[in-house]
Amino acid sequence: MNARRCPHYSNTARLVGAALLLITTVAVPHSLAQVLDPNAAEVASIATESDPNTPIIKTAAAESDPNAPVITSITTEAGGAELPEVVVVDSRELRDYRDAIFAAESSRGAYATLLPEQLLSLGLALQKDGHHADAVDVFKRGAHLARINDGLYGVAQIRHLQNKITSHLVLGEWEEADKSQARLFRVQRRNTGNEEIQIQALLQQALWQQQAYKLNIGGDELSFGRLMSMWDLNRLALTSIIEREGDKSPQLLLPLYGMLRAQYLISGHRDRSTKTSSDFKSEVGSRQAHHRFNSYFSKSYDMGSSIIRAIYDIQASRHGEQSLPTIKTRIMLGDWMLWHGVRDPAMSTYVLAIGELAELDDAQLQAQSLLSVPAALPDLDGVRPLPPEVSAEVGDFLVEFGVTRRGRVVDLVRLQEPDDENTSAAVATQTSRLMRALRKTKFRPRFVDGEAATTEKVVKAYAIAH
Repeated sequence: MNARRCPHYSNTARLVGAALLLITTVAVPHSLAQVLDPNAAEVASIATESDPNTPIIKTAAAESDPNAPVITSITTEAGGAELPEVVVVDSRELRDYRDAIFAAESSRGAYATLLPEQLLSLGLALQKDGHHADAVDVFKRGAHLARINDGLYGVAQIRHLQNKITSHLVLGEWEEADKSQARLFRVQRRNTGNEEIQIQALLQQALWQQQAYKLNIGGDELSFGRLMSMWDLNRLALTSIIEREGDKSPQLLLPLYGMLRAQYLISGHRDRSTKTSSDFKSEVGSRQAHHRFNSYFSKSYDMGSSIIRAIYDIQASRHGEQSLPTIKTRIMLGDWMLWHGVRDPAMSTYVLAIGELAELDDAQLQAQSLLSVPAALPDLDGVRPLPPEVSAEVGDFLVEFGVTRRGRVVDLVRLQEPDDENTSAAVATQTSRLMRALRKTKFRPRFVDGEAATTEKVVKAYAIAH
């Protein structure tokens, strides 16, 4: 069956489509000089003109949590060849749109200037009804006509491209989404008159590189390059925001959190390439890229620490040092240290945060919510090591384990698995992978009376077969 015509698509497709949303925040960094130091990590040549990929981000002033995502759309290249006819769907709304398009074509021709907007409306209606394969065709035609009427890099095609990418993601067409991102990023970067679009394009491109890395689009040989691009794009966005709004702009948190995610992924990267060292010796470009990545890798811990301290200074300047956002950032620094095995400084950082929490009006409540239960690291949206937890009533896979005072998982057992009759090989593979991930995951331990403590019988539920 053609996957594009199949009305059923995987949870992975839905999750990745939703994941292409930028995490928005507010606040600004102190160690900006360290973060932007060109000697800290050489800025990679980003494929802005040759092979760029990105969609626009709609940023929301999320004052509270830098991990709050905002939905974005994305898009694809449209060829100049005759495009396939849209499948008729028996819906009054869709019929009205199609009739309007037919009338415009009959009276004003196949390249009528109002057609791109009408095709956009039809595509969005198709998406709403779940007809993503047909929506792809409509958005492709709309982008094609927008280029004819508005120019090769005209902004009129952007919304078509964004929404086309969204449908590719829902359909699980990762390679097509990647190609469309390249087209979209080229269009956005060519429109230099709008700084906001430029910044959004950099941030969304960085987010796409992260998702493409997770999906391994393009194979293992491209994986570490995507992480370098993710870092570089966020750095460029950070620089642009500083130049435009100054080094106290709350919008600086957008690229700062993106840079922190990049450093988590860079420091945790394991080369998945099947090439040998002798293969790389014969490929100058690959060898240089590996050398550059090794430079990024070697400086990752220091760079991540500088980013978190920059975020801390922003939060402190906006909310005060004894504020909850600032204390949470201190805990974030402890997490970064502990995740890298720098245990004693991490414990000291946590204890300092506990003392600061005690000064808050709702100290006991805050301490309970932040440090009274173990937390898997990294504790940061976008790079969490485990799937989302669900309630025991909803979950079909339950596990129990303990977490030592040093953050290690012990005594891991399965309490409940998906019904044997309905368990497919894919579900069995998922449960096995989740068990391996749990064993490898480092946890922030819970704290009791200011000290790390062992936790027994931690029960977690996950939805695997849904």
